[in-house]
Amino acid sequence: MKPESPLTERILEAVVKAPGCRIDELVNLFPDSTWNQIFREVNRLSQNGQLRLMLDGRGVFTLRKPDTVVAV
Repeated sequence: MKPESPLTERILEAVVKAPGCRIDELVNLFPDSTWNQIFREVNRLSQNGQLRLMLDGRGVFTLRKPDTVVAV
């Protein structure tokens, strides 16, 4: 299995620290990475089941770890 990239680790850490963060927030957190790099990695993590993209009802997607429980 391919080792995770530093960007992967940074994205996962950011989502753990701030469940419900958005892709644009990640872009601001990681100015050394492009929007495309971040989106591609978020997409890969989502397809692998390591990250969940959640539509918040306003056309904005938020990111969560699959095991994150949100109280309603």
